[in-house]
Amino acid sequence: MKVIVIGAGAAGLMAAGQAGAAGASVTALEKNDIPGKKLLITGKGRCNITNMETMSQFIGHLPGNGQFLYSCLARFDNNGLVRFFNELGLETKVERGGRVFPKSDRAGDVVNTLVHFCRSNGVEFEYSAPVDSIKTVDRHVVSVKLRDGREFDCDSAIIATGGASYPGTGSTGDGYEMAEKLGHTVIPVKPALVPLVTREDWVMELQGLSLKNVEVAAYAGDKKLTSEFGEMLFTHFGVSGPIILTVSRGIAPYLENDGKVLLKINLKPALSPEQLDARIQRDFSTFARKQYRNALGELLPKSLIPVAVRLSGIPGDKPVHQVTREERQGLATLLRALPLTVTGMRPLKEAIVTAGGVSVKEINPKTMESRLVKGLYLAGEVVDVDGYTGGYNLQAAFSMGYVAGINAAGAAAGGDLPPVGTCPSPY
Repeated sequence: MKVIVIGAGAAGLMAAGQAGAAGASVTALEKNDIPGKKLLITGKGRCNITNMETMSQFIGHLPGNGQFLYSCLARFDNNGLVRFFNELGLETKVERGGRVFPKSDRAGDVVNTLVHFCRSNGVEFEYSAPVDSIKTVDRHVVSVKLRDGREFDCDSAIIATGGASYPGTGSTGDGYEMAEKLGHTVIPVKPALVPLVTREDWVMELQGLSLKNVEVAAYAGDKKLTSEFGEMLFTHFGVSGPIILTVSRGIAPYLENDGKVLLKINLKPALSPEQLDARIQRDFSTFARKQYRNALGELLPKSLIPVAVRLSGIPGDKPVHQVTREERQGLATLLRALPLTVTGMRPLKEAIVTAGGVSVKEINPKTMESRLVKGLYLAGEVVDVDGYTGGYNLQAAFSMGYVAGINAAGAAAGGDLPPVGTCPSPY
């Protein structure tokens, strides 16, 4: 019995290996010349494979149809994934926020482990093998055709081609087109986790500056949309980094409707207004004989000082002992709410994750099989599921791949499908 897996990324590698382990003859078709190309760059090359939160918390961090994954996660959750890698010899570690990484901090080790798992279960790989189409007879998959004309007969096929972000890694939306040709509805794709473009020119002066342990809150008028605590980065166009990417998911609807969004960066979230004012007074007392611009070295990163001086409205050459109480309190307010006006999002090709994809209403959540085409399975970012940064998206891909692989092999063999989780699903 033959299973074809289209795509050798996170979902595809997991699906191929599980299908092989379940007894199917599996061929993985990858358009790149290597497997796991996008996996290699995730988490800054460290690969944040999952997050150790409880499942209810986990689902809450998948704002894009997270409830669809109840059955998949009940079958193969974060504990199961960690155990899977550990048993294959890949040691893992848990960092701040429950994020799980390989102990080696090398994404390549994750890819190599998955490829070894596949090969040990008889999976054959075809590289530089872009797919042209999936053929069906009487709404049942019968073969997969490559662009070079070669055709692979199969009993079932799994689309695991990824989304449309980082097209240089091969995620160019091919899977959406394949699914549409077979009658599936594709929810319009848009960037889900993406850097933000801001109006203020001064961000260019801070290009490359990374801030840790800050809080960013987003507002539409007086309405607070979302906030995140952690690390961010200034760029030549605006802001990026983990908490900015997460914030982008929450403000996207407002930006799409031409709404105006203001970011307020709290540079000192651990201090109350009174504590911050006292801290500034201590620094000013220490540097009483210096000019204002030279008295902020203990409070701010060097590159941020000129910007803070200008935005505070206090002359940089003003002696510190002449700074008034109102000016000092104005500085404290600025440091707790450094304002940035969001004018847009970076393009889809720069998104970490895409929102949109094949409609979950047309996929059986217990098996990941298409409700429209027998023997067609879908897994990973090609499905309309997306989450925040922190390991949620990779876990979603692995869980979908796990369930799709096992069930595709079961369907091909014509036997009873393995039991799936009993966790309720609204789909």
